[in-house]
Amino acid sequence: MSDTEITNNMKDIVSLCKRRGFIFQASDIYGGLNGFWDYGPLGTELKNNLRDLWWKSMVTTPPLGPKGTAYEGKPISIVGLDSSIIQNPRTWEASGHVGGFSDPMVDCKETKKRYRQDHVTVLKNDSDKWPSVNEGEEQAAIEKRLKKLGMSRDMSSYTMVNLTELAVEDYAKIIAPDVKEAGTFTAPKEFNLMFHTYVGATADEDNKAYLRPETAQGIFLNYKNVMDSCRVRPPFGIAQIGKAYRNEVTPRNFIFRSREFEQMEMEFFCHPDEAEIWHKFWIEQRQKWWESLGITGANVIIRPHDSDELAHYAKEGLGTVDVEYKFPFTAPGHGELEGIAHRCDFDLTQHQEHSGTKMGYLDQVTNERYIPHVIEPAAGLTRGVLALICEAYTVDENRPSGLYLNLHPALAPKKAAILPLTAKDDHAGPATELYLELREEFAIDLDIKQNIGKRYARQDEIGTPYCFTVDGQTAEDGTVTVRDRNTMEQHRIHKDEIAAFLRKNIKAIC
Repeated sequence: MSDTEITNNMKDIVSLCKRRGFIFQASDIYGGLNGFWDYGPLGTELKNNLRDLWWKSMVTTPPLGPKGTAYEGKPISIVGLDSSIIQNPRTWEASGHVGGFSDPMVDCKETKKRYRQDHVTVLKNDSDKWPSVNEGEEQAAIEKRLKKLGMSRDMSSYTMVNLTELAVEDYAKIIAPDVKEAGTFTAPKEFNLMFHTYVGATADEDNKAYLRPETAQGIFLNYKNVMDSCRVRPPFGIAQIGKAYRNEVTPRNFIFRSREFEQMEMEFFCHPDEAEIWHKFWIEQRQKWWESLGITGANVIIRPHDSDELAHYAKEGLGTVDVEYKFPFTAPGHGELEGIAHRCDFDLTQHQEHSGTKMGYLDQVTNERYIPHVIEPAAGLTRGVLALICEAYTVDENRPSGLYLNLHPALAPKKAAILPLTAKDDHAGPATELYLELREEFAIDLDIKQNIGKRYARQDEIGTPYCFTVDGQTAEDGTVTVRDRNTMEQHRIHKDEIAAFLRKNIKAIC
């Protein structure tokens, strides 16, 4: 796929999301706010379906223990939590976010724009002027800018170097994006990614607090509360779904990198000697889960983090493995969907030191006391929604809509649509009765207006797996026409069989 095709594909996906009510720019009527998004009626349904499937696979029906171990075939204990978005600010001091949750930034003194240092690429050559480009900038745009600068557009004449690899004294040669002269970049400086606020009436440093940049810390803070109240013991997990906030300097690629997002995280507490077993187990489980949603083949990969990518809590452990998806804007590469990290005992030890609360666990059988190690499968819920839409987006010139969303029926916002052939009472009346009956069990759409072809097109675009059309024959024999979204094939079934038909074809994924 060429760069132009990739760009057009993503533009079409974003357009569909707005046109059909999946995702809108936040504060759209005021021009929006960069890095924030609203989920429309269908986007909310899709996100909730993905959320509920994750919760089922983690908390309601977690997997059985790993084969070849003492836990083989035994149910794993995982319980749920919903912690506060704002916690005592000492939480973030202990976790390392206040002192270390930052990215090196460079400012352009001319345009007043700020850039993440690692998102800027410099085109080095033998001259004393080195143009820079933004991460993900298309080659056509780069060549256009080189022409304006009066420089060679032959990319083979340049060596592409990340800004992080250059010394500060080299900045005098660099032409920042959107400017014509070199030397406008400042030296890099750290920029903390946490949003802060104030608790109470006085906006001073004593009342400063933070919006959580991850949901994990709420789990660690409640680790002892959960053990004391819920009769769980290592190995066990605590799962949480919720919003997190990061003041990204350059939010981009639609909802892939935004300032407000949702996470699905589970912290699995285990004996240090068993961390490798559980790390491997959760890598396998998480890959299988994403594949069960229909994200398969070359579009999904498992990638271990390189040593220079590891988070502070994983430096001495088994590291982090990412489940990555090939989004249109990352192709031919992949972007992170979920990380499975070995957080060691870092978080519990830090909170023990900063709070004075003992975080150790005493095994009553062996009389051994230890601080558990943690395996963390942490997925992006909003990124998952984007991956599902990108994977499902299917161009088909043989249908009126020109495309359809090939969503698994369990994920589709609407499981079926009831369509009267016409808006006349002899069609619309029975269709409405059928809709009222089925909506008690299924997310059903009643679609009456426009001609039947346009209604089929709409249902294709929102990913509805089945359409049931009420027509003149329905009054005669009680049958309706069933249309399959993917094949467009039609056949008739009795209206009394619709519920059973849907139960059979919209079975749970996991």
